[in-house]
Amino acid sequence: MRFDLARLFKPKSIAVVGGGVWCRSVLEQCKKMNYQGALYAVHPKADNVAGIKAAASVLDLPQPPDACFVGVNRHATVDVIADLSAMGAGGAVCFASGFLEAHAESDDGASLQNDLLAAAGDMPIIGPNCYGFVNYLDGAPLWPDQHGGQVVESGVAIITQSSNMAINISMQQRGLPIAFMVTAGNQAQIGLAEIGAALLRDPRITALGLHIEGIGDIAAFEALAAEAKAQGKGIAAIKVGRSTQAQTATLSHTALLAGSDAGAEAVLERLGIARLESLPELLETLKLLHFSGPLTSNKVVSMSCSGGEASLMADTGLTRDIVFPELNPEQTAGLRAALGPMVALANPLDYHTYIWGDGPGMGAAFSAMMQGDIAMGCIIVDFPRADRCSQAAWDCVFEAAIIATRSSGKPLALVASVPENIPEDIALRMLEHEILPLCGLPEALCAIEAAAFIGGKTGAQSPPILQGQQPVTSALLSEYQAKSDLCAFGLKAPNGQQVSSLDNILISADKIGYPVVLKAMGFAHKSEAGAVKVGIEDAAALAAAVQDMQAQTWLIEEMVTGAIAELLVGVVRDPAHGFVLTLAAGGVLTEVLQDRVSLILPVEKDALHSALDQLKIARVLAGYRGKPAANRDAIVDAILAVQDYVIAHCDQVEEVEINPLIVTEKGAVAADALIKKGERDDR
Repeated sequence: MRFDLARLFKPKSIAVVGGGVWCRSVLEQCKKMNYQGALYAVHPKADNVAGIKAAASVLDLPQPPDACFVGVNRHATVDVIADLSAMGAGGAVCFASGFLEAHAESDDGASLQNDLLAAAGDMPIIGPNCYGFVNYLDGAPLWPDQHGGQVVESGVAIITQSSNMAINISMQQRGLPIAFMVTAGNQAQIGLAEIGAALLRDPRITALGLHIEGIGDIAAFEALAAEAKAQGKGIAAIKVGRSTQAQTATLSHTALLAGSDAGAEAVLERLGIARLESLPELLETLKLLHFSGPLTSNKVVSMSCSGGEASLMADTGLTRDIVFPELNPEQTAGLRAALGPMVALANPLDYHTYIWGDGPGMGAAFSAMMQGDIAMGCIIVDFPRADRCSQAAWDCVFEAAIIATRSSGKPLALVASVPENIPEDIALRMLEHEILPLCGLPEALCAIEAAAFIGGKTGAQSPPILQGQQPVTSALLSEYQAKSDLCAFGLKAPNGQQVSSLDNILISADKIGYPVVLKAMGFAHKSEAGAVKVGIEDAAALAAAVQDMQAQTWLIEEMVTGAIAELLVGVVRDPAHGFVLTLAAGGVLTEVLQDRVSLILPVEKDALHSALDQLKIARVLAGYRGKPAANRDAIVDAILAVQDYVIAHCDQVEEVEINPLIVTEKGAVAADALIKKGERDDR
């Protein structure tokens, strides 16, 4: 880590520079949270700010502050940061905007941000253009606005690039203990990953939530993921925005398939960071990670007193990577003893209402259900609204859940099918009794899936993500050259020749042997341009095909037979994330089928086999309706050959695509190949 953030994030002294409403609010927030350290105000003219005696300059403070909130204009901010750095302060939050984020509106925004970095030197700064942070563990808010949190002994850390989103998250009423809230702003000096790694080292912080607009420093995120694994803590993230991946290069199907978000998706998956789509999903996932940490598996039992709820749980689970295992004999025996003969036993379980109100009896049923090879249990329960109904009859659920939790030693969640049906006071009561409140059935299952995904990645060790220097120029190789270059790395391609006259075409065809394939060179998408003819059986048909294709150069190849399936194997350089490998159903219907999976290079054999299993066409590869199975090892070898080529040319390659890779019972052959590469900049 480049910067020591301990003094800044756990300050024993706080200084606030400025006298506006935002700076007064920071001082008031410190008083409200009963901050126990030294508190200073700095203003060149005022005698005091928010009742705190003011020094005229940071240089007049009695000691270098551990943390400073700088709430003056952008030009003055640079001067204040320079003084703080020179006096040995612990770090600062830069509130002002008008830096790099305003480069489109301000001619000096970028240069001013560079001046800010130079002024900071080795002193850590957060921002600029951010609200700062609230340390709820030590009651230390460098925060200029309202927030909904309170002092806690432990909890999750959340880092966002949006200050307003941080305020919204702090107002949650789901029982999630937030230990640290940080807004990173421009990340001019310190990024999300470096902040996150520092926070995860605090034993009081149980999990990390991220709102990511752009990943940026891949190596820093790899270090963050390694830190999380070392600490046994999970990371969950919302990734918004889109990278600058060059989708304009529509020469390949891969660029269209991968899309601008595939690189981020692949990076997060590679690093074991669970990706969520909404704030409710993120909050419920963080709650589960705080409560139990990453789960050991995705195997779950569910209990409810309604067949409708049991069915809803089962149906909702179909959209998630969650397993409801069949009941084993131990579970069945225990359930039968607790519930009697009238209840159909299954998972998810409808335990009916025969034993409702009998806390010990319900506890026995729940305890029996929690046996076996499962990671956690869920009890669906929606509490009545307290302003119109009585919640007293629901105390039996608490009693039973406590019994089941203690007997099984496994996490147990009470899940509300409607999110607001676990109000905050009930959620906090659950946590006091070591029961997990999860608000909303879809969000709960999403959280379980995410925690199981993180748990499955806990011991995984991956090589560093491949990155290369961006080439200064790029151009397409001919198909013949592309195949020749890839074959040097182990790819299999049809026997063929590149020729420029009809006589040579006919001679080459005789040597190759009919049937043959003829292609006109110079077309990116040959099928659409009518520049390819397959299954040519004799010289007369070949001569006619040549006449139909107006070209200067042709490629003639042997016809690959025995095809079981066609695949696409493509790699695209993503400027934001490295090299994105896309595996997909191939051929002319690639975009129509949209059957694809993306990974980030480098990949290993096991990951490739797993990725192939995720494709819908995997059923065809396995042998469908009596057809032979494809040679999976040959497919993997072909993909690894492409990877080896990209690794060897990572400073030149922009795109590589094999489409189709014709898969047979015996092998995998590249029927078409595209390479776009350039020259590296050695200046």
